[in-house]
Amino acid sequence: MEQLLHYVWKHKMLPLGELTTTDGRVVEVLDPGLHNRNAGPDFFNAKVRIGGTLWVGNVEIHLKAGDWYHHGHDRDPRYNNVVLHVVSQADMDVKTQDGNYLPQMVVQIPPSLKDNYDELLHADQYPPCYRIIPSLSRLTTHAWMAALQTERLEQKTEAIKRRVERCNGSWEEAYFVTLARNYGFGINGDAFEQWAFNVPLHAVDKHRDDLFQVEAIFMGQAGLLQLESIPERYQADALNEGYFARLRNEYQYLAHKFSMQPMDFTPWRFLRLRPQNFPHIRISQLASLYYERKAGLSALLECETIDQLRRLLQTHVTPYWETHFLFGAESPRSTKKTSASSANLMIINTAIPVLFAVGRHRQREDLCDRAFDFLDQLKAEQNHIIRMWQECGLEVKTAGDSQALIQLKKEYCDRKDCLRCRFGYEYLRS
Repeated sequence: MEQLLHYVWKHKMLPLGELTTTDGRVVEVLDPGLHNRNAGPDFFNAKVRIGGTLWVGNVEIHLKAGDWYHHGHDRDPRYNNVVLHVVSQADMDVKTQDGNYLPQMVVQIPPSLKDNYDELLHADQYPPCYRIIPSLSRLTTHAWMAALQTERLEQKTEAIKRRVERCNGSWEEAYFVTLARNYGFGINGDAFEQWAFNVPLHAVDKHRDDLFQVEAIFMGQAGLLQLESIPERYQADALNEGYFARLRNEYQYLAHKFSMQPMDFTPWRFLRLRPQNFPHIRISQLASLYYERKAGLSALLECETIDQLRRLLQTHVTPYWETHFLFGAESPRSTKKTSASSANLMIINTAIPVLFAVGRHRQREDLCDRAFDFLDQLKAEQNHIIRMWQECGLEVKTAGDSQALIQLKKEYCDRKDCLRCRFGYEYLRS
């Protein structure tokens, strides 16, 4: 409930009557300050007039005044510059570490706000704020979705920066890892990222002109050239066909040459996957992409249109996989090219975030702007999250809209973080 009291202070949802300290001095709140979610006072640089004197400093908020002592603020010099202690119950006077008594003001949470907050937390229908959404203005909706879209790109940028650190500062390798992760399309995302970190690109580059060798390294480092990785019913056919044995022999030679070790094959998932999403197919597509020199960062940065991006990310499997989904398991012939929907997802989840991240890193606003432009040009994704918001009355047209709403669902709704959500704000004040 203290979190809700923070919310009352932050949005100045204070009683309409005169505000006073516990010792009777009139309080005027000019600026509630900047909400601090880290260690230290709850609000920085607030401006309050107390008894006619203007104070600029920090504000601390508790349900009970005694919490000041329970939390050890009386022994912490960071709280010496607190100018006002806001509480729901002033059960005692409090002093700072340097011995000064703090002015305290009692603020109660409005009953309507508490009731609405309880509804949001305990509503059966999802999202809990569905009733308010049709009444929101286009300006409110657009402003919040634009902020969420940027927040999602910032979040993906941080993930890419962490990959750059793991790749010893190489943005080229971090792009390959990001590309590979998104070839997992969710279910195998973690496994593909683990695999990509296990692929020594410096070694692959020495054999880049030989697609067979590229595929041998890719499949071998994935652990998929171990006989145990093949379902038992297909093992005999895989050995008889010869392609598996040729790849395995080539990989063993290259692994010895470059001191490579395969990853454990058990993280790969096949259950409830469409065959075209099997790891073997995706890895073969990545091998072709890499062989054709279409998996490099410079090639991505040169793309200025969506069509150029689609052509860049368009790929296919090697000949063996045109008639197989697993080693030894034949299937009807198909080139298994990247589908239009898969290409769009790769653009949304790989190309655009990398463009934005590189733009931030190199301080190139043109790359950041291009990322936003691409999101506006692509149609919205279609999944259960987007359909849920559409059923609530939200208009979802572009990939920027769908990315914003995915961010809203995952980072706010799923965490019941309604107090940071602008839709939640409108619901609480209704």
